[in-house]
Amino acid sequence: MRTVGPERAGEAALQARREHVLRLGSWGVLGAASVITLLGVVLVMGAFRNDQLIAENHGTATALVEQVMFDRTLIRYETPDGVSHSPENGVLYPDGLTAGQLVRIEYDTTDPELAKVAERTWLLTLLPVSTTLLVTWLVAAPLAWFLRSRLRALTTVRESTVGAAR
Repeated sequence: MRTVGPERAGEAALQARREHVLRLGSWGVLGAASVITLLGVVLVMGAFRNDQLIAENHGTATALVEQVMFDRTLIRYETPDGVSHSPENGVLYPDGLTAGQLVRIEYDTTDPELAKVAERTWLLTLLPVSTTLLVTWLVAAPLAWFLRSRLRALTTVRESTVGAAR
């Protein structure tokens, strides 16, 4: 019976650590891609729900676009009762708006903070979300496959080394 020397034990520990890192890496890549997918689906569902809420308590107004920023477009509009509203989170589906522009909007009469540009719907979220998910999985799938193939190669080498040592 052969005993394992200190060099062999060190190599085995290093190889076990590499396998562990590759296994965690592949699970991490798949986990991150799955979370991004879940967020995309929730985003589309949220847009659909917002459109439903606006349709259930439909109000229309003309709004002034006050400021266009990267993450939101701020508007100001008046409801028929004379109250001025400026939704804190901006208007939904603001693509193509510029500061100073007047635009027709639809809003939820029970919650005037929820407003969207008139005649734009949740369907506008499908293209950016689906593109993001496509790119995510085009990166994640090959990366996970590569990490798993490296893991399989290391495992095969370890098993053949252990078999030869016996």
